[in-house]
Amino acid sequence: MAKLSQEDLLAQFEEMTLIELSEFVKAFEDKFDVTAAAPAAVAVAGVPGAPAEAAEEQDEFDVILTGAGDKKIQVIKVVRELTSLGLKEAKDLVDGTPKAVVEKVDKAAAEKAAESLKAAGASVEVK
Repeated sequence: MAKLSQEDLLAQFEEMTLIELSEFVKAFEDKFDVTAAAPAAVAVAGVPGAPAEAAEEQDEFDVILTGAGDKKIQVIKVVRELTSLGLKEAKDLVDGTPKAVVEKVDKAAAEKAAESLKAAGASVEVK
């Protein structure tokens, strides 16, 4: 097998999805008994005055329904669209507020869901 240059390796990594790259890192760590996250943690800890929250950017969000408002039927319809729940389950979710409508989604999906619910007259919270 020919030895790959650093540029060739980087070109291969560019073509990988984040999931594939994550799996590769795990396999690399297992094969060579190392941890790739340790230097990053030291670098973050070494920065004086940097808040811990800035080091970890939130990438998963929950959209919490806090109130149905005046247009409960429209809110139930939007909840059904967002979650693919049945009518009874969506109604129970709306009646049992505060409850999470969607969980662990990216920021764009969370904002879109929150806007849809607000447009239907609900009050929501994104965490």
